[in-house]
Amino acid sequence: MLVDGYTKVPAGKLVAAVTCLEMRTPVKAARDLVPEGVTLERQEKPGLDWYRDLYLRVGGDWLWGSRLVLGDDALAAILEDPRVEVYAVVSGGRAEGILELDFREQDQCELAFFGLTSNVIGQGLGRWLMNRAIERAWSRPISRFWVHTCSLDSPQALDFYIRSGFVPYERMVEVFDDPRLTGVLPEHAAPQIPILRG
Repeated sequence: MLVDGYTKVPAGKLVAAVTCLEMRTPVKAARDLVPEGVTLERQEKPGLDWYRDLYLRVGGDWLWGSRLVLGDDALAAILEDPRVEVYAVVSGGRAEGILELDFREQDQCELAFFGLTSNVIGQGLGRWLMNRAIERAWSRPISRFWVHTCSLDSPQALDFYIRSGFVPYERMVEVFDDPRLTGVLPEHAAPQIPILRG
C-alpha cells in the first residue's frame, strides 16, 4: 500500500506512473489522411533481429526495454503466436513504426506496442495508425480494447489515447532497473531522463 508523501528511490532504479486505459465499444475513427508512400504491413513471424531493431528505434527514447531482455525463445514464442499481430509502418521502403495487437487474453485486445520512429513523427501518421489499430482490434469479437502508458512515454501519449476514445480506469506505480545501466539500452537513450548511478 502506497502512502502519501515522498518515497526515496534507490540509485539505478526508475519510477513510472502508469495509466491504464480501455475502450469498451468501438469508436468512430477520427478523420485521417492516407499518407502518400506509407503502408501498414502485417509481419507474419517477424525475424527477431528485425523486430528488436524496430522496437529499439521506436522505443529507445522512451526507455522501452521489456522485449529487449527476453531471450530468443521467449520473444519468438510471443511473436509467432497467431493471437499476436505485428504490423510495420513502412515509409521509404523502411519500417518506421510498430503496431502490435495482443489477443491472447479471451475477449480482449491489448494495444501492446504502438509508436513511430523520430524519422516520421509529425506527419500525421499517429492518427492514421491509431485508426488502423482500432479497426483491426474490433474486427475480432472482443469486448475490451486496452492499453497502458506511463510517465516515461512521450508527453503527448496519454492525451492522444484519450482523444482516440480510450478511457482511463486505473493508475499504478512501476519501479524497475534503469535499462541503460543494465546494458539493455545504450546510455545515450532517453537523454531527457537523467541517470542516477549508485
